[in-house]
Amino acid sequence: MITVSNLSLNFSGTDLFKNVDLKFIPGNCYGVIGANGAGKSTFLKILCGELEPTTGDVTVAKTVRMSVLKQDHYAFDKFSVTDTVIMGNKRLYDIMKQKEELYAKPDFSDEDGILASDLEGEFAELGGWEAESDASKLIQGLGLDESLMSASMASLSGNERVKVLLAQALFGSPDIILMDEPTNHLDIDAINWLEDFLTDYLGTVIVVSHDRHFLNQVCTHIVDIDYAKIKMYVGNYEFWYESSQLIQKMIKQQNKKNEEKAKELKAFIERFSANKSKSKQATSRKRLLEKLTIDEMPASSRKYPFIGFNMDREAGKDILSVDSISKAINGKKVLNKLSFTLNKGEKVAFIGENEIAITTLFKILLGELEPDEGTYKWGVSTSRSYFPKDNTSYFENSELNILDWMRQYSKDISETYLRGFLGRMLFSGDDIFKQVKVLSGGEKVRCMFSRMMLFGSNVLVLDQPTNHLDLESITAVNKGLAAFKGNILFSSHDHEFIETIATRIIEIMDDSVLDRACSYDEYINYKKSKAL
Repeated sequence: MITVSNLSLNFSGTDLFKNVDLKFIPGNCYGVIGANGAGKSTFLKILCGELEPTTGDVTVAKTVRMSVLKQDHYAFDKFSVTDTVIMGNKRLYDIMKQKEELYAKPDFSDEDGILASDLEGEFAELGGWEAESDASKLIQGLGLDESLMSASMASLSGNERVKVLLAQALFGSPDIILMDEPTNHLDIDAINWLEDFLTDYLGTVIVVSHDRHFLNQVCTHIVDIDYAKIKMYVGNYEFWYESSQLIQKMIKQQNKKNEEKAKELKAFIERFSANKSKSKQATSRKRLLEKLTIDEMPASSRKYPFIGFNMDREAGKDILSVDSISKAINGKKVLNKLSFTLNKGEKVAFIGENEIAITTLFKILLGELEPDEGTYKWGVSTSRSYFPKDNTSYFENSELNILDWMRQYSKDISETYLRGFLGRMLFSGDDIFKQVKVLSGGEKVRCMFSRMMLFGSNVLVLDQPTNHLDLESITAVNKGLAAFKGNILFSSHDHEFIETIATRIIEIMDDSVLDRACSYDEYINYKKSKAL
């Protein structure tokens, strides 16, 4: 158990959060949420002892082993994959190395023998004889080949390093696991495996994530950083979100009778209490929700940008045909005779481990690259807007402020119109005079969406549009694209995003393409059935 007492953190005279009192109990998974800059990662650093709070204490029993997902992907370049994973249990790894040094001594003494005997006993208690096989199981569960176990970390790709460090955090059944954005750079199968692993895990999990589906699948509680406070609520992210929206609605309607308010809130709680989940934690969650009182429901200061796309004109029957497109990047073929036809109204999610292949396809379709082979043809009535994965070229050399940058793309260039438009995208007051080249990643993404909304296109092409966004902005983008009546081609790692938008899935693999008109969950179930 972790006990947080009277915790506060002050930066330059401003409280990031204060008067925090929480308890984290074994058997539960806690999802930490909050707007960008609220202090989510900072809070995790305080919990693991990496950062000292201004006031208060974090109490963890000395016998408890805490594991933290490492963020430095190059810290273990001198080690093998096997050693890196086993380092997740530092004491076990130290014993292994100490044993090796002892047995390698040319003048092995009686004292060395006694020490070796003690080390062997502790080694066995810590599961040392199964350590390498356990490490291998984690690596394979995350989708890596067992042959990588002897490879050096320096030889791995970025995505492979991420998976090894995640295996390190999970290794050896730690009592507490702290993870900051564990699903970043993970493929679908690896995320599903991690969800199942954490569902069965008996210890304490505290995780920061922007992946709503992940939070819904694994979390029993939500820890919300808002109003310079940190509060804990029972339930997963969906319950927190819907209840916070309901509370905000009630706050705005203060003239309603308290009895009516209570009745609506109680009905909401009961609905979620009856909601089934695949999680084995569902039963305990149900009991907690049944005991929930109205006073324990969340209120939030979150602001959601407005994302909505209107078409200047509707597209005709012909949208897009792609015929045998091939393309090599740096001598490696990433697209191999890809063909498909896009039908009117379809929203297609492109998935696959090779993200370069998808980005390359989008650039070809938008005229930024030429295919090596094959052709494509857009319908004459289509108009297109593109959201690139890398938006650097739109901002890095620009001296314009946000207002003037937006004026380049707007038919109505009046300040009154643009101020109103930008206000809905959470750029208010003097914010609109900030130079675009100094904006944060999330602010640049909001600018790119603003630009797209001004075009009135009937086809949207979006490459990883939720990168750099907080949960509030992701939710807004999700709703806007789900409501759009035109065609969408997009890529994403966000399960909820794909499931609620896509009507068709195209998976690009090294030697083949799998194309199915279905939802994302139906696609995953189809692939599982084919694998049996």
